[in-house]
Amino acid sequence: MEFVATCPKGFERLLADELIELGTPQVRPLAGQVAFGGELTDAYRACLWSRLASRVLLVLARVDAHDADALYEGVHALPWEDHLAPGATFVVDAHGTNAQLRNTQFLALRTKDAVVDRVSAARGARPLVDTARADVTVSVRLSGQRATVSIDLAGEPLFRRGYDSRTDARVVPLRPDYAAALLAAGGWGRVARRGDAVLAALWAGQGSVLVEAAETVLDHAPGLLRSRWGFAGWAGHDAPAWQRLLDEADARSEAGSATTEKNPCSLLVADARPGAAAACRQALRAAGLPVEPRLVSAAEAADGARAASSALVACDLTWVREGALASEAAALADLSGCAGLRVAALARDASVDAALRAEPVQVSEVIVGRDAASIRVFAARDEVEPPATVELPGGERVSVLVPASDQFARRLAKVAKLRAKWARREDVTCYRVYDADLPDYAVAIELFEGSETPGRWLSVSEYAAPRDVDPELAHRRLLDVLAIAPRVLGVAPADVSVRVRTRSRGGSQYADEARAPERGARRGHDGRRGPSRRREEGRVELPAGSHLVDEGGLTFEVNFDTRHDCGIFLDHRETRSRIREMMKETRGSKRFLNLFAYTGTATVYAADGGARHTTTVDLSRPSLEWARRNMARNGFTGPEHEYVQADVLAWVSEQRHTRNRWDLVFCDVPTFSNSARMRKASFDVQRDHAELIIGVSRLLVRGGRAIFSCNLRSFKPDTDKLARAGVALEDITAETIPEDFSRSPKIHHAYVVTRVS
Repeated sequence: MEFVATCPKGFERLLADELIELGTPQVRPLAGQVAFGGELTDAYRACLWSRLASRVLLVLARVDAHDADALYEGVHALPWEDHLAPGATFVVDAHGTNAQLRNTQFLALRTKDAVVDRVSAARGARPLVDTARADVTVSVRLSGQRATVSIDLAGEPLFRRGYDSRTDARVVPLRPDYAAALLAAGGWGRVARRGDAVLAALWAGQGSVLVEAAETVLDHAPGLLRSRWGFAGWAGHDAPAWQRLLDEADARSEAGSATTEKNPCSLLVADARPGAAAACRQALRAAGLPVEPRLVSAAEAADGARAASSALVACDLTWVREGALASEAAALADLSGCAGLRVAALARDASVDAALRAEPVQVSEVIVGRDAASIRVFAARDEVEPPATVELPGGERVSVLVPASDQFARRLAKVAKLRAKWARREDVTCYRVYDADLPDYAVAIELFEGSETPGRWLSVSEYAAPRDVDPELAHRRLLDVLAIAPRVLGVAPADVSVRVRTRSRGGSQYADEARAPERGARRGHDGRRGPSRRREEGRVELPAGSHLVDEGGLTFEVNFDTRHDCGIFLDHRETRSRIREMMKETRGSKRFLNLFAYTGTATVYAADGGARHTTTVDLSRPSLEWARRNMARNGFTGPEHEYVQADVLAWVSEQRHTRNRWDLVFCDVPTFSNSARMRKASFDVQRDHAELIIGVSRLLVRGGRAIFSCNLRSFKPDTDKLARAGVALEDITAETIPEDFSRSPKIHHAYVVTRVS
């Protein structure tokens, strides 16, 4: 018989070795699968004992599939009456496409038709299709002009072990086959056979790596807890052969569990994430394993591995996603203590190499979810270089991945001291501390201090590295920034948010309700500190993950947990203060309009300056709700404050044909926007600003003024076109750049707009 064991990309060599160890004949690794031959018992054994295979398929035939008719004829020619028992249900699992068969659903449909027609002709009865719980799964996998037609002996993926390890949603799980691959690459099977085996599991998550390790030591078959198999309803199933394998596995499991003292398994777990410890214990209990993990620190786990005669350090770093890079910095600092040990790491990049100060002896490229990752194995070494460290003010030493990061530490400490002195003098509590002062450490760091919600938070925005800079080196520098900055600035690592920025034109203004990447994290103040002078009766509900900060005597909501900018652009602190003063000077109707309003911070300042009517316009409903909360939190409620969800460009055009006019307008435009909700195909500030400014000028009352702002560094206003339209610009950029942004005088451009004719 011919069989195929499928597996995730990168597992092929490991799976082939596993099948050979099981005594499987004719093993041949291919792309995403391993072919083997032998008897049905060999396939059953692979189903029961393989930790790395996803499915085991019995190959029936390879048929011509250059088009739908050829596929139908090839499948129809197979003796399906020998595989589907009378009354048995089936389902088709289809994979792959070609020029003629471009849809897997159609591929499955034509295969199903061929099977149904063949059985109907042979028996006079039509077999039933059951997509939820079929007795037999027919697999058809297309490759070029040929299709491999098989019976799926597993029925459902083999990594569904029969126990549920996903006990806590706060901890990212690691699929059991990936945990098994991590252990197999690290040589856990050899470690376990030597006796006194120790597994130091860093970030064990939901415990799948512990289950796979303990089952290997105790000789428990990974499929022993499964209650359903794909071959059970197949007409060719050899029940006695399967039962003999089950009896053998049961006996081996009992013998392994009875000899835990003879062949002990020590599981050292270092994972400080909330819920991880309980999840690890629960996973072992659910799998029926008489092993209790020891919960230790990363340093204790490393020491335990060093003291053992046979040990492996296994760590899963794939749980660290973008936005949690501060956690990765802390994790790699913990991992650095394992240098010199045998380590198997599942990671999304090569930062682990720098943490261990070693080159991997084996790398297997894999896919985790939709992202590229690798299993990296490091050999034990007798001599290990001491980790690079930097000394911070006060004498504390911090492990770093790049020795030159000591320059960044010294620079940050110096500018932080000067900036803090300035902030106290100016009564500013949220400000930029560092702005790419050293070219190699091209990040912007902003510090926020809470008001009604006490706390300190850092926002770190990384500029995209030039193409000639090694991206891995840039990533390691960023991780060093994240290890150093919280300690220098007195912020807990968990209160650090990270964003990657580019110096390109960016995308739409809102990407998943976030500002375009170029805008970065920007925010503001006019020098008065303390709670707002007005408060709405009753508290405004604060969304989860949000905090309150003060600026200019007003209170604003910020949030560092979402993919938004945090809610207030600090570089417009002086601009907002100017808006308040301009509103105080305004006579008459005192109407204020905020376009591309984001969270409405400028509207709050205008209301504080005496605006009697405000209109806040933005395309994003969540941003408008945020703006409404900011207004209410400062005591500005009522029908005189309106919020309009609209495409700003279209809305301005429409308002020109109404009698609505405003005394003061603030228009802080995106650099580029191509939101699907816009009426125009896109907005480019350099290309389209003149038309927008002219439109805004037509919404002003006689003597009214507008402030137009954008953050395109190379922006050049088309003064000739504006002059022809009777619009005058006064450049106030220099007056609106705060002291803490003095290193970035082009962080934005600002102009006062008036209509002269």
